[in-house]
Amino acid sequence: MRRTLLKFAVLPALLLVAGMTPARAAEPSAEIANVGVVLYTLTQSPGTLLARWNFDGAYSGPGLAIGGPRSGLAGNYHVRYFLDSGQFSDEYDLEIEKTGDFYDVRWLVGGKLKARSVGVEVGDGHSLAVGWHRV
Repeated sequence: MRRTLLKFAVLPALLLVAGMTPARAAEPSAEIANVGVVLYTLTQSPGTLLARWNFDGAYSGPGLAIGGPRSGLAGNYHVRYFLDSGQFSDEYDLEIEKTGDFYDVRWLVGGKLKARSVGVEVGDGHSLAVGWHRV
């Protein structure tokens, strides 16, 4: 657990060392269609997923989800997303639930649903491709 938390703290620290500062979370504008995509990929560290996300072509970047299960994609995580510039974007509790051949995915803040999705495994089950929208 301590090792996982350390890895979670390292990404923002590296971004700050590189001179990148946190920014306010990206908010949709009237011109945005409120759709996005994210690819979660299992790492060698159990319970950790790397993310690559895009929101309607307007915002994109990396992310890191920690606290998940020792194996597989389904489980509960805490995820932090960053913009390509390295600035902090958003932070959520992430719930991934396997339902047959697909996954139901939910992003929550303080127990309140903020985004929903469905996803499908890709790359021999090592990654999860997810289309999503804010609610």
